[in-house]
Formats: sequence, structure tokens, C-alpha cells
Amino acid sequence: MKIAILDDYQEVALSLADWNSLNGDITVFTDTISGPQLIERLRPFEVICLMRERTPFPGDVINALPNLKLIVTSGMRNLSIDLEAAKARGIPVCGTANRAPSTAHHTMSLILAATGGLFREALSMRNGGWQRGVGRDLDGLTLGLIGLGKQGAQVAALARPFGMRIIAWSQNLTPERCEELGVERAVSLHNLLAEADVASIHLLLSDRSTGLIDADALSVMKTDAVLVNTSRGPIVKTSAVLRALRAGQLGAAALDVYDSEPVAPDHSMRDTDLIDNGKLILTPHTAYVTEQTLRIFYTQTVEDVAAWASGAPLRVLNP
Repeated sequence: MKIAILDDYQEVALSLADWNSLNGDITVFTDTISGPQLIERLRPFEVICLMRERTPFPGDVINALPNLKLIVTSGMRNLSIDLEAAKARGIPVCGTANRAPSTAHHTMSLILAATGGLFREALSMRNGGWQRGVGRDLDGLTLGLIGLGKQGAQVAALARPFGMRIIAWSQNLTPERCEELGVERAVSLHNLLAEADVASIHLLLSDRSTGLIDADALSVMKTDAVLVNTSRGPIVKTSAVLRALRAGQLGAAALDVYDSEPVAPDHSMRDTDLIDNGKLILTPHTAYVTEQTLRIFYTQTVEDVAAWASGAPLRVLNP
């Protein structure tokens, strides 16, 4: 069988799982493309293995691939796949387990880097300079969690030993959930943003969350506050964040996710003045990209393909 592995940016897929056990014709692609180019590239393949939410897989792509028989994605949720289109063609979409701590750890790293001015000072050393600014201790600062699901709860647990006061808000957040985790419940999003020294986003992307952090929301934040997003890019209005940073209405932003990925080399987000001054920290959607997580993804992807080939039960997203 002809198997395509997409978006292997680090070129590690083949080394992190036993693909040879499949006895397939395997091709690895390390770039992300879309549209007619993607369709032409994937036309020969029976099995397509996706890294979640890197290459979108809408219905027009699925329906244009005559040989496609199986889709496997990392994780058990991938909103960029048209599950109904695959189901209509009788194509199972399988998933894998995830390793939850990676994103929470990356979030905490961004919080520490942004509040401490880490990248500003590291850049100064690289350029022959010395101290350029003053950082802040996390002890006594207020962390506002926008979303208190699995990821938000893990960030709360990591932040608590640093002495942070933790508050949270989401549309569905209950007092019982806050009490369970020992977190204060903010009465509204604007209330949370007004109180937070660091606001960190941990929501699923939906119609309700898209564009949630806009100019109006940013306007109530403290001028030295930090905004962190390791969730989904479209939750934040990028242009509004850049304007707030340039106007001094926001202390810093640390972002790992973007409206469109990979981010174009000439994108306005790559503002070198903001980056050099430590106002903007950008990482290339690497919150979940650890060896342990990718090993789980690729190992279970191989298991899914093997199960499909043998007629064994599958971990399907579109039953």
C-alpha cells in the first residue's frame, strides 16, 4: 500500500516508529501545501497520515483523491478534517492518543520568558550588550486562565508553586470546577483581563471563541500585562495585538499559534522591533512538539494503519 506522511517538519517520523512493519511504500513530505498542488501530490496514495491541524483536509480534497482508503491523524480531534466527507466515501479517519503535559509546559516557559524579559536579554548578550531591562517575579502576579479544561488546569498546577494568584473564565466555567481546582472564578472575560498580569488562552476553537480577544478585550488589560496563546490562532485578533503592543497598551505577547500556518516569512507578525525589544515572543507551533509526544503520535499511527490493513478494530473519529 502507498502511504503518505505529511508535514514532518523535523524529519523524525521514520525514526520514531517502526514503519517498516507495515511493508508499505512510504513517502514523507516535510512541507505544507494546499489546493490543487496538494491534490496532485496525494492522488496516488491509499493511506494519508496527518499531523493534526497542519495540512487542512476539507471535503474537496478528500473527494478528489480516488485511491484514498484511510486517513490517520495524530490526536483524537482534528477540526481541519471534513469527517462527514470522509464518512460519505466510506473512508475511516483514525486517531491516536496524546500526551497532555507538553503544551502546558510550553505555556509556562512562555510565561517565564515574557515576564522575565528572557529573549530581550539573550539577544543583548548575543549582540555584545549587557542588561537592557527589568523583569518581574511571578510570585504575587495574577494569572488569568481563559479556559479551565485539561490544559488550563495543568497550567494552573504549574503556576501555583511560583506563588501566582490564579483566576479563570470561560463561557461554560462552573463554580464547582473552580472550587475543584482551587481557582478563583472571574465574573466575565473583561473582568479577568483587567485583573490579570498574565492572561493565557486555553479554549477550543469554535464560533464563540473565534476573534474573542479583539481590540475591545485588549483595551481593558494592564499596560504591562502579558498575553499568551498556545491554543488556536484565530481566537486572537493578530492585528489588534500588534497595534496594542506598538502603542504601549500591552506589555508583551507570547504566541505559539497563528491564523495561517506556517507563518509567511514576510507576515506582519514578524515585527523585528517588537521581537528585539522583548515585546513579542513567537514560537512556531511547537507547544506539543516533543520527542515523547511525537513518538506516541507516530507509533500509534503505525498501529492504526496495521489494524486497518488486518481488519482489526479501529480508533475512529467518524464512526
